[in-house]
Amino acid sequence: MELERLQKAIAKSGYTSRRKAEALITEGKVKVNGKTVTELGTKVKPDDTIEVNNIPLEKEEPIYLLLYKPRGVISSVKDDRNRKVVTDLLPEIEERIFPIGRLDYDTSGILLLTNDGDFAQQLMHPRYQLDKVYIAKVEGIPAPEDLKPLKSGINDKGENLKAIKHRILSVDHKKNRAILEITLHEGKNRQIRRMMESLGYPVLKLKRERYGFLNLHGMNPGDYRELTPHEIKQLKTYAEKNVK
Repeated sequence: MELERLQKAIAKSGYTSRRKAEALITEGKVKVNGKTVTELGTKVKPDDTIEVNNIPLEKEEPIYLLLYKPRGVISSVKDDRNRKVVTDLLPEIEERIFPIGRLDYDTSGILLLTNDGDFAQQLMHPRYQLDKVYIAKVEGIPAPEDLKPLKSGINDKGENLKAIKHRILSVDHKKNRAILEITLHEGKNRQIRRMMESLGYPVLKLKRERYGFLNLHGMNPGDYRELTPHEIKQLKTYAEKNVK
């Protein structure tokens, strides 16, 4: 019978991420077969009973979704200001899903959701360097040399913000606007907006168009679909190679 670490079992249940599961364990909030466990190295069997805050974990089947997030929606499962969140767009999904990473409130595009905390932790790891491609409409028309700091790095409030690559897709001289394609590996808070603001070309509209090999073909804002078994396998294989 295969054993796995307790925090990994909690994450796989969809209850929370592996990192948060580790905190719950060290805080004494997890029991295995009725006994409180605080040791992170603890391993469990598939038939062990795990409780978090005295509530037994329900072992859900893993689910992996791709959502075309519209603008004006929070990348969270709840909001203290009662704004619409991404799970409001998926009322028929009964599993306890949560977004993998986030898109800003005013940004649209690809957002993955799952109940597999271990999978989510792998995809969000800094070493998981999958291309995330954004299309940005900006105020003003930058020259190619104006955009060079995107690759070399821009310091903003102590953070080094950097793009992997970028290109100008089109310009509108009449409206004094341009459309850019910007590729990131990381995803810091409002990263593209902050970078372009610092260069003097504020973002008017932003969309994440691709996430690695995944795209939005045939989808409209608010649509979602399940990832195929092949897509899930590709993501997991890549993560296992790049995250140790």
